[in-house]
Parts: sequence; structure tokens; C-alpha cells
Amino acid sequence: MKTWEEMEKVQPLASRIITNSIQKDRISHAYLIQGARGTGKREIAQLLAKGLFCEQKTGIEPCNACNMCKRIDSRNHPDVHWIEPEGQSIKIEQVRRLQKEFTYSGLESDQKVYIIQSAELLTLNAANRILKFLEEPNKKTTAIMLTENSQAIIATIRSRCQVIDLQPLSPTLFYEILVESGVSEGNAVFMRALTNDLNEATRLLSDDWFAEARKLVVQLVEMFAINPDDVYLFIHRHWLAHFKDREQHEQGLDLLLLAFRDVLYFHIGNEAAIVCFQAGDERLERLAMHFSQEQLAIILQQLLQAKRSIKQNVHPTLVMEQLTLQIQR
Repeated sequence: MKTWEEMEKVQPLASRIITNSIQKDRISHAYLIQGARGTGKREIAQLLAKGLFCEQKTGIEPCNACNMCKRIDSRNHPDVHWIEPEGQSIKIEQVRRLQKEFTYSGLESDQKVYIIQSAELLTLNAANRILKFLEEPNKKTTAIMLTENSQAIIATIRSRCQVIDLQPLSPTLFYEILVESGVSEGNAVFMRALTNDLNEATRLLSDDWFAEARKLVVQLVEMFAINPDDVYLFIHRHWLAHFKDREQHEQGLDLLLLAFRDVLYFHIGNEAAIVCFQAGDERLERLAMHFSQEQLAIILQQLLQAKRSIKQNVHPTLVMEQLTLQIQR
């Protein structure tokens, strides 16, 4: 989404609020943009920055072709500063470096922009230093803070920002966006069940690791029904060898949730909602004969608990071993 016209289809209210400000030359000195992953926070931040620097705008729309726009897209513009978490937080040292940058004159103009991703991860000390920027705004400085949880940000920062709430993408709209971007209908149905982030969907669909992950998930579900005695060995030889870090383990559990949910949907005759297996796949009938609806409901709860355990830093090997034992009961 590189134009406000495209953004308005996804976030109509937020787009109208910001573009009205651009048209009236009343851009706020600070924005707090709140929304779930994939709702367009980064894209809005980039559009705002381009609106301030683009040399060949057409009305409110950036050209996306000039040197300014290209450097903002590649994060190489010297007067557009991005701050991202280092580890689990955004630290005071990062804000100090930003403050130092802001003591210098703009290299391209007097305008400066700073964009803070995952602003809810600001430490208290870092947040208090950011607050100084907001309490004494420079006329030519624009702060853009992006967050999935504005309530985790200190109230004094929230009160000094124009808060923009982004709405979750509807599955139907996300499906249409995927198909328009060239994704097959089958993959679009699958990806809208897994994520609502277009960039993530595109990345996963072109990732050989993810393609192999999908195969392993289906094999594991089948193995629970057909060769349960071999599941433990499969987990150690194949699953743990493929899903290595915590993010990958979460991804694998998400895929398992979808696969077992497919079996439940087959049970209740909702085959239109099946995403991992193909409609009419004979494997689904075999799996439905092995797992009752009651068992499947319990397994889905166990998978959700496994995801919570991964987030709580329980060792993935222990999580998968426990999950295997639970499903085999």
C-alpha cells in the first residue's frame, strides 16, 4: 500500500483523518498509530513521511518515484529516523542517540521525522526521554509511534499524541487483497486463516522453509492417527530439526491448529472452511474416523496451551513432548 487511495480501501477512517490534515496543512507534531499486526501501521508511517519530503507530490499522494520517496522506502533517508526494539525493549541509549541526531540541522531540509516501532516496548526511562521531545515540539519535527497496544504506553505520551486507531482487516478484504496481488485462490484462503499481514503472507508463500513446514504438519497429524508409535521419533528427528527457534515453533503450532481444525470442520460438514487439506481429500475421512469431535476440541485446547507455554519461554522440546503425550492419550 504505497498510496493513500490504496490505504483508504483498507483503513478508510484513519486514512480520511490523516489526509484531511495533510490537505489543510495541519499535520500533528506527534501520532500514536495503534493496530494489530498487518493493519498498515508501517505503511501509514511511510506515507506520512513521504508526504513531508516528496518532491513531486500529486495533491496528497507521494510520487513513490523520486529520490526522497525511494530513500524513505529503503530507510536510507538521513532525516527519517527509525527506532526498533533492541532485544526485548527500546532502551534509553537508543533515545539518546536519536536526541543527538536531532541536535544537528537536517541534511535535506529543516524537517525531521522519527518513527518508533513497537512503542509499547519503550522502557520507562526511554519513554520519559521521548516525552521531552513531545513536551517541547520543534515545529519541523514529526513523531510517529506505532504500537499494537497503546495502553502499555505511559499516559503522558498518549495525551500528547493524536491517536489513530486501525481496524483489523476483514478476512474477505484480506483474501481479495491477496488474490489481487497474484496469490492463488487456494493459497489466499489458507493465508487468511493464518495471518492478516500481507507482507508476512507474501514472504511465507515464497519461503521453502514454510513449504516444508506445511508438509511436516500434515504428516504429523496423519501419524497421530496411523502410526502413533512413531510420533515421538518423528518429533525428534524431523519436527525439532525443522522448527528451531521460538518463532518457528509458534508458526508450527499455528499450522497444527489449522490442520486439526480442518478435521473438525470435516466432521461437522463445514468443508468450505477447510484450509490445510484439499476439499475431497481422502485423508480427512480417515482422520475423522480416528478423532472424535470431542477429542478434536480437547486437542485444539492443548495446542493453544502449547502456544502459551512457548510464549512463556518453556523449552520447545518439552512443549512438543508434552503435547505429543496429551494427543496420544
